[in-house]
Amino acid sequence: MSMRKIYRKVARKNGVSIKEVKEEMQKALDYAYTNTPDDGVTEAYQKQVPSKDEIPTPYEFIRYAADKVK
Repeated sequence: MSMRKIYRKVARKNGVSIKEVKEEMQKALDYAYTNTPDDGVTEAYQKQVPSKDEIPTPYEFIRYAADKVK
């Protein structure tokens, strides 16, 4: 399934736009990456997600998660 279809399906299910889905996902990622506990474990897992910046985009995160599930 393409990313576009995933976003569309989530948006329809929740009665919001695709843009809102992406924005909320980014907010969640931003929060998760800026409010990590100082245990070192969470940060180590976060560093495994390949991204251009310190915080991955929803696309980068979903792609990583999907590859892990396979």
